[in-house]
Amino acid sequence: MKLLAGMCALLSFVGGVALATSPAPTQATTELPRHQVPASKDGNLVVGMCDGETSLEVKGVKEGQKLTREQAMRVSGDLMDAWRKKNPDANWDPTPPPVLAQAPKQPTQGTPNPPAGVQKPAVGSSVREGGITADSGGKQVRKEAGVNIQDGQTYGAFTSRDEAIWAASTEQFVKEGHRVFHDAEALGGTVAISCDMCHPDAANTHPETYPKYQVQLGRVALLRDMINWCIENPVRGIPLADGDPRLRAMEAYIYAQRKGTKLDYGKK
Repeated sequence: MKLLAGMCALLSFVGGVALATSPAPTQATTELPRHQVPASKDGNLVVGMCDGETSLEVKGVKEGQKLTREQAMRVSGDLMDAWRKKNPDANWDPTPPPVLAQAPKQPTQGTPNPPAGVQKPAVGSSVREGGITADSGGKQVRKEAGVNIQDGQTYGAFTSRDEAIWAASTEQFVKEGHRVFHDAEALGGTVAISCDMCHPDAANTHPETYPKYQVQLGRVALLRDMINWCIENPVRGIPLADGDPRLRAMEAYIYAQRKGTKLDYGKK
């Protein structure tokens, strides 16, 4: 099976009856297929990869007990090593460097707002004074006192201060997604697993390939569908509603990590 764009390296944790104690999905989401992995005859925690074949029994840790982050990372590393040995020709992307939005430089003194006595034009308004230059699309753009005015456009009037605020807001949103992606508690997990353990810095998630048919779900999926599938199964948490800020922020973070990559929906 594939997770996101490649073989899923996230983990599902089961002991006793497989996923018998896993939380039920919220009413705000559609119930997703469950991934079954072998159970331990001794009631130990069994860590399984979502290929449905590779698993590891963690001796000394019982179902219901939570691994430490260090334990979880060791177990996930052992499982990934085992999976790679069985799939030597599989393509697994190297870990990319973090690509978080960079805070914009603060505009120079005097540029955020028009000088005193000059009223900021309304969106889509015209300015009869000042130079007129053509933008890359051939539309007429007038500039006065550091304000861009493009007739008839939603973003027809904005300042460098506006642009700085928008960029900073986007960066903050992406950073929140980074935080949740790396935090098992924030994900709502019950076994100390977080998304970064097998997808460091969102490696091998390939958001640019969505929507696409996902075998685990048995249907065409969006990126958020796979995030929820992993939360419910490997992380053993409760799927998030579409409007949940954590889900939206993680989506933003994963996309930010692939900035500049060509869109190729449907690609496996």
